[in-house]
Parts: sequence; structure tokens; C-alpha cells
Amino acid sequence: MRHSVSGPAAVPRCIRRARALTLNSQRMAGLLVLLALAACAPPAAPHPTATPFTGTPRPVIIDTDMAADDWMAILFVLQRQELAVKAITVTGAGEARCEPGTRHALDLAALAGQPDIPVACGRETPLRGSHAFPAAWRDSVDAFLGLQLPANPAPPAPETAPALMRAVIEASPVPVTLLALGPLTNVAEALQAAPDLAGRLAMVYVMGGAVDVPGNLPGSGAGLEDNLNAEWNIYVDPYAANAVLQSGAPVTLIPIDATNHVPATLDFYERLARERRTPEAEFAYDVLTKQMKFVQSGGYFFWDPLAAAIMSDEGLAEFASHSLAVAEAEGPQSGRLEAVTGGPAVRYAVSANQALFEQRFLDTLNASWP
Repeated sequence: MRHSVSGPAAVPRCIRRARALTLNSQRMAGLLVLLALAACAPPAAPHPTATPFTGTPRPVIIDTDMAADDWMAILFVLQRQELAVKAITVTGAGEARCEPGTRHALDLAALAGQPDIPVACGRETPLRGSHAFPAAWRDSVDAFLGLQLPANPAPPAPETAPALMRAVIEASPVPVTLLALGPLTNVAEALQAAPDLAGRLAMVYVMGGAVDVPGNLPGSGAGLEDNLNAEWNIYVDPYAANAVLQSGAPVTLIPIDATNHVPATLDFYERLARERRTPEAEFAYDVLTKQMKFVQSGGYFFWDPLAAAIMSDEGLAEFASHSLAVAEAEGPQSGRLEAVTGGPAVRYAVSANQALFEQRFLDTLNASWP
């Protein structure tokens, strides 16, 4: 907040002081006048600082397929003092393959000052079917877009991702919040192996699906131009997505309906360029820079960062609720979210506040949001 002197006498008092100084010393008049008038200027606004969180952080597991927007979402969560990340589980069925995805997750945790967070990977194929992200996308994220971070010397956890997920949930004295940023393969496998886990989850926030808007498969070069309704995270493993929706766990979807409201704009990029004050903010800037053509095209959105931000503060979005299921059969409807009767109610975000999200995202990356 900028501080300034208020009231009608403020400027005249400075001017009177300057005149008096001029009369007292003709030789130094010009310099003294400038110094006196400079005293009228308000001080520069200080950088905001983080207010320490004094409550009990919510335990969180991040399940991720380690795409580029996942990297930014992970750093956002790791910066939030009200959230305590107990594990990062990587789904090898998503964009990243297991070895590079796990290594990069460990390095991101180290960048955020939390190198000891356990990281494990699950299977590299869907629970059913053979859907997959385009190989070129996978190669790009496996290469970390050419970015580099200091290596985290910690090894991956010895167990599989579903086993690590289960161990953390069962050991927690309070319900765990799960943030799912990729295909739901790991989550479904853990819930099927131990159905009682559903009752020990505070919420499963899922970035995935398209409810009342078109999906995002066409235009990917994957030969899916006739599938107009599915979203990638759900399409890759529709069986797993259905299993999670039917598991009895509380689910909040952050579908394309909401993420369409938070494009990665050039205005935001330029603002981030001016206001990057932490390694996390610098890294997010580098990620967007590497994808500048995508940003300039207007087709890049803050998909996973929005899901992370909504998990932190649901006031960023508006919600609706309906019984939903996923079309599993092969064909142009595979992966589509469908309204059904008699199934569990699924809450989903229908919109998001772009300005508030951008401010929250930027402040959090810069460690300046309370």
C-alpha cells in the first residue's frame, strides 16, 4: 500500500520550506529547492510479505502426470502454508513417463525447499484400454521443455504410487485432501485395492472433464477430430475416472467449463516478468517462456494451477452438482462426461474468477499471500 501525506496544507508547507531555504543561501538555492521538493514525494510502495499461517495445515497428496502446467500447480501448492504436501504420486499413464516424471517431481520439491517429500510412480498404461497422450507431448515434458533445476539427491519412494497414496491416507490422523492433475489411474487403483480409503478423504479435487462445453481432443494431431466432448485427463483412462466417481469418495471436478475462464494471457506473462521475486515465480516465468507460441495462440490455459488454487480457496469458482458418469466404450464419445440418474452427485466448477485467480497465483508464487 502506498503511503502519502494528505490534507490541503501538505504541498504548501513543502513549498514554503523550499522558498525559505532559497532566501537563506543563494549559492545553494537550486540544490536545496530540489531536495526540499523531493521530500514531498510519497515513499515507494513496499513489496507485500507473507503472513505466517498459524493454524494446522491440511494434509495433501498431489497426484500428477507431470505436464508443464502441473509443474506450476505443484509449486503453487508447495508455497501455500495452509497445505502440507505429504506425498507426490506420478501417473506414468499421463504425459510424463515414470522415470523422468519422478525425477522432475523430486527436483520441484527441492526447489520449493521440501526435498524430503516422498515421490513414487504408478503404472505406465491405463487400467483399461490403450488411450495415450501424443508421443510428441510426452517427449517434450520428459525433456522438461529443456529447463534445468538443481538435482534433488533424494531417491524415489520404494513403493508404487497407489501404495504410497494408501499409506499416507491410512497413517493420517485427519482426512487427506487429494489433488489429481492427470488421468485417474493411480487414484482408482488405490481405491479399488482399499475401498475404505474413500471415507478417509476430505475431498478429491480433479482437473478433468468437460460438462457443458466442448472437450479439447480435436486439433491435437492424435486423429481424434470426431471426439468433440472428452477432455484429455478423463479420455486417457475413462475406466479409472468412472471408478473414482463411483467410489463414494467426495469429488470436485475442475473441468474445462471452469478452466476456459483462466487463459494464460500475454498481459499476465508480462506482469509475471516484472514481478518474479522467488525461484518458484522465476521457474513459472521460464515455463511460460518456453511455451510462448502456445500462449500467443490463445489456446493455453491455467488448467492445473486453477485446480490447485480452487483446492486452496473455493471462493475462486462457482459450482454446480449433478450425477455424472464417464462413457467408456470406444468411439467418438469415449471419455465423455454424461449426466445420469441415480448415481453419486459430483460437484463441478462451472466458472472461475480470472482476476482473482491471477492475483492469487502470482502472490503465492512470490510467497506474499497470507
